[in-house]
Amino acid sequence: DLVRSRGLGDVYKRQLRFFVIYFFRNFASKNDYMTNTDTHRRAIIMGATSGIGMEVARELARRGWRLGIAGRRVERLKELREELPQVVAVKQIDVTDDGAAQKLGELIEETGGMDLYFHSSGIGWQNMGLDAEKEILTAETNVVGFTRMVTAAFNYFAGHGNQTEHEGRIGHIAVISSIAGTKGLGAAAAYSSTKRYQNHYVECLEQLARMRKLKICFTDVRPGFVATDLIKDGRYPMKLRTDDVARMIVRAIEKRKAVATIDWRYRLLVCLWRMVPRCVWIRLHIAS
Repeated sequence: DLVRSRGLGDVYKRQLRFFVIYFFRNFASKNDYMTNTDTHRRAIIMGATSGIGMEVARELARRGWRLGIAGRRVERLKELREELPQVVAVKQIDVTDDGAAQKLGELIEETGGMDLYFHSSGIGWQNMGLDAEKEILTAETNVVGFTRMVTAAFNYFAGHGNQTEHEGRIGHIAVISSIAGTKGLGAAAAYSSTKRYQNHYVECLEQLARMRKLKICFTDVRPGFVATDLIKDGRYPMKLRTDDVARMIVRAIEKRKAVATIDWRYRLLVCLWRMVPRCVWIRLHIAS
């Protein structure tokens, strides 16, 4: 009995040791990432000239991140740089340009590296008349431009894996998609479809990173209606403030959430949408 009890005690010790190691490798390392406020964390924000991108830049700056910001309107970028001393680099980038990925690489170098790529560059309209030019422009920005920039960020992290691992860092790609990707929205066909594409593309890249054993994590941010320039002319229910949304987004990023629907009301709405059968959904009139 004494021998048996000693053997059992050894088993308990091994199990305890396993759980302690598991805890520190998974939870404790994640907690360090969440609470770290040093100025060595570096974020690139694509689409920092207005709305969510600008507010996320402000929120990250408050948390001590070093920032490189980009967008089409260089005057807005310069104003934000004057406001935030944490902004160390500015670059005018249009994601629909063929040279945008190269400019991103230049911005990363000027920032001193990249730990977080945050993509907040997108357009969309309600297009009941199905204006082809608007549909194509939406696809060029939200699909082609999105793919160009996110793949560039992915390849940067893939190519700097040894360096980031040595520094104890994990590459992070966070993108603003939308709850509009949940179901097809006839009033905004291109916008809804491109957001669905973004949802799936980020999921594909997350799987690819695991297949290639790359230390890259992903956050797909799916807001509801946010009071930005994109919807300033429409009447939308449950409209969210950009500063509130930015705080929720940064919390989701620092917790490394894979999918973050902003906020709880829209999480409930999305659940209800998913339960509606297609034959019923296509008969609904959903527009602002």
